Amino acid sequence: QRPDFDLEQIVIHSWEALGGSGGQVDFVGEGALPSAFAVTDFAAAAVATAGLAIAERLGGRKVVVDRRLASMWFQLSLRPVGWKLPPLWDPIAGDYACRDGWIRLHTNAPHHRRAAERVLGAHADRESLARVVAGWEKSKLEAAVVAEGGCAAEMRPVSDWEQHPQGRAVAGEPLFHLSGRELLKPAGSRPLAGVRVLDLTRVLAGPVATRFLAGYGAEVLRIDPPGWDEPGVVPEVALGKRCARLNLREAEDRAIFSRLLSQADILIHGYRPEALERLGFGAGQRKELKPDLVDVSLDAYGWTGPWAGRRGFDSLVQMSSGIAEAGMRWRKAEKPVPLPVQALDHAAGYLMAAAAIRGQSARVSLARIARLLLDQGPAVPEAALAAETEADLAAAVEATSWGDARRLQPPLTIEGAPMRWDLPARALGWAEARWG
Repeated sequence: QRPDFDLEQIVIHSWEALGGSGGQVDFVGEGALPSAFAVTDFAAAAVATAGLAIAERLGGRKVVVDRRLASMWFQLSLRPVGWKLPPLWDPIAGDYACRDGWIRLHTNAPHHRRAAERVLGAHADRESLARVVAGWEKSKLEAAVVAEGGCAAEMRPVSDWEQHPQGRAVAGEPLFHLSGRELLKPAGSRPLAGVRVLDLTRVLAGPVATRFLAGYGAEVLRIDPPGWDEPGVVPEVALGKRCARLNLREAEDRAIFSRLLSQADILIHGYRPEALERLGFGAGQRKELKPDLVDVSLDAYGWTGPWAGRRGFDSLVQMSSGIAEAGMRWRKAEKPVPLPVQALDHAAGYLMAAAAIRGQSARVSLARIARLLLDQGPAVPEAALAAETEADLAAAVEATSWGDARRLQPPLTIEGAPMRWDLPARALGWAEARWG
C-alpha cells in the first residue's frame, strides 16, 4: 500500500463533489508516469471514485486500485495479437510553431480537417503546412480555425489561463454540475445488471465512461450516425457495447431513437448543447420522453463563460490551460510537452461513470478536470512504472472485429464484484438499434 496525501485528497474531493461520503479505498502499485504533474495519482483517483460508486451500490465494500494498472489503462488496455491498431492521429494533426509561439491543430474528424484547410489551404504533408503556420500569430490562427468550425488551441502558460475570461469562469465552476438524483434498479447478480445506458459519445471520455459501466453489467447501446468512425480508438473503447447507427435527421430513425431513449435509464452524451436541440432532442424533450432519465454530459471548455460550448478535445485543453507549457518548462524542451496520456479524457470518463452509477444527472468539462489536476501542483519525483509483464494481461483472448487481442487486467478490485465484459470490442454499426 502506498500512502499519498494528495492522492487521497483528490478522491475525497471528487467523491464529496458527487455527494458521496465514507468508503474505503486502498491503493497498491509503485512508480509513476513521467510528467510535470502527478498523472498516475490522478488516474488512480479517478478510477477510485468510480469504484466508490459501485461499492456504494453494494453496501460499502472496500475498493482496491492498482496505481500502475490505472496508469496503463489511461494509455491503452488492448494488446492486439498479430495485427496493429490504426494510427490515433490524422497525419496533419499536432503542434506547430507560429510567429509568436505554439498552436495545436486537431484534425482527426474530416470536417475539422476541412475547417483547418479552409484557413491554411490543403497540404499533403506536415512540412508544407508548418511553413504556412509559421507566418501566423497564434491567437489569430486559433480564432480563424475556430470561426470556420474547426478545432485549434494556442499554447498558454497557466498564469495566462488563470487570467483568461474562460479560465476564470472554469475556476468558479463546481467539478460536477448536478441536477437531481434518480433511483436506478437495485444491484442484482452484477452491480449494474438491468441498467440500460444509451451512449451518444465520441472520443474519448464518454466511451471510457460507458466501457466502465458495461464492465459492471450495464447494457450499453452506442449510437453513431451513418459513416462515422474512429478507427484509432474504437477497438479500445467499444468493449462490452452493442454499437448501432441511426440518422437522427430521418423520421424513421428519429422514432427509433425516441423509443430507445424512453426505455433507457442513463444517457451519456458529449454533443454540444445546441446540437441536440437542433435535432429535437434538447433537455426538455429528453425529460418529456423519460422523466427519470439520468442525463450525464460532457463538454470541453466549461459550461459558463465565453467559451461555453466551444469545440475542444483533451489535447487542446492541455494547450489552453497551461498543462503543455508547464510540461515544456519541466522537461526544458523547445516545444509543447503534454501529459504522457490523455488523462483529462480518461479521468472525465471515470467521473462521469461515477455520477451515472449514483443516479445523478451531471455536466462535466475537461477544462474543470484540468483545473483539478493543476490544483495538485507539481509531481513529486518517483521511480518509473515497472515494465509490462504477462501477469498484467487477462488470460482470456478477446475476439474483436479486427482480430484476437488481450486486455490488461482491470485496475479496480471490489470483493464479490469483478469487472468483466460480456461482449468483445466490435466495429461501429455492427448491431441493430434496439435493446437486447
